[in-house]
Amino acid sequence: MKIIRFADDVVPIGAFKSKAAAWLERLRTSGHSIVITQNGVAAGVLMSASEYDRLQEKERFLESVAKGLADAEAGRVMDISEVRRRLSARRQSKKVS
Repeated sequence: MKIIRFADDVVPIGAFKSKAAAWLERLRTSGHSIVITQNGVAAGVLMSASEYDRLQEKERFLESVAKGLADAEAGRVMDISEVRRRLSARRQSKKVS
């Protein structure tokens, strides 16, 4: 994520509404997220769809890592031979289906 430049990337909601299409084009071309303020307070952040997707993927990855670490700490693990056995059984069941 690119760093927000307060001089360029913060806009009051009224100014955003009056030129929404231009702000969206700027978002697309610059890659900078836009902070939208309401009554002088940050009310929301507008980011590109690709940046949103990237953040979602990162969040899912980190959640998976945390779950894996919790499983390991709780002893919910298996050795490589068990993994291979389960994968082989799964492949065989798919061939039959």
